[in-house]
Amino acid sequence: MADATADWIAVDWGTSALRLWAMGSDGTVLATRESDQGMARLTPDAFEPALMALAAPFLAAGRVTDVVVCGMAGARQGWIEAPYAPVPCAPLSATPVRAPARDSRIAVHVLPGLCQVEPPDVMRGEETQIAGFLAHAPGFDGVVCLPGTHTKWVILRAGRVTEFRTVMTGESFALYSEHSVLRHVMDSGWDAAAFAAAVDQARDRPESVATALFAIRARAMLDPAGAALPAGARARLSGLLMGLELAATRPFWQEHEIVVLGAPALCAHYIAALETSGARAERFDREDPARAGLTVAYDHIRKGTA
Repeated sequence: MADATADWIAVDWGTSALRLWAMGSDGTVLATRESDQGMARLTPDAFEPALMALAAPFLAAGRVTDVVVCGMAGARQGWIEAPYAPVPCAPLSATPVRAPARDSRIAVHVLPGLCQVEPPDVMRGEETQIAGFLAHAPGFDGVVCLPGTHTKWVILRAGRVTEFRTVMTGESFALYSEHSVLRHVMDSGWDAAAFAAAVDQARDRPESVATALFAIRARAMLDPAGAALPAGARARLSGLLMGLELAATRPFWQEHEIVVLGAPALCAHYIAALETSGARAERFDREDPARAGLTVAYDHIRKGTA
């Protein structure tokens, strides 16, 4: 069976992966495609071939199809730089940038990210997820947490991003668990009690993390069986790093309504950490927020308001 022709194409282009949705005129998803051709693997002239490898089956001869792209394709090292819009602003307030394309069947619109001058911070891709969430909850005033390699904590007021912070918890976990001495004791299970205890320790006594990290290794070395306690090491490392994050972002999550956007398993860990800290949070799961935000952006482009 031949692939359906897309009315338009939505693309979430991350550092390590590329996600594409072929969209119908009624907003339905005709097909989903993914590849490992993230920004980190590509030079600027390789973006169009990487896109076309996924998008070509959904294009029609003699017709120009809009392709709306969020994420790292708009970075300085990406396809074309889409300058940051300074906050406070609506998440999709800046005009998309047209990327150069040799194939006449596509018109590629790259969405800008957001920036904050003081303290200095940037986001690229998360603003589209926030717009997708706001499409379902336009009256939301509170905090959105977007866990990931570089987790974002974002304050929303009246449909505008007013302030945000980035924490490198995901990248720190990868460095410690894969490239430090702690890699020798990492396990594949999960100990919820060890995680909660580590969150509490790091949140309330962040200075203790400096020695608690190596203690994860020492505990395994001193175990009579010669191995870490079941599922304890990975959960404790995660808890220590997440507790540090909560200590640093306390003004964002204390006494605020919090919504978490992201992968279910990672969101569950963040919600557990927040709950053990006395906060309440829920995960947004009505729709993929990136796709929802790209739909909002396409609607602006189609109506000429972008």
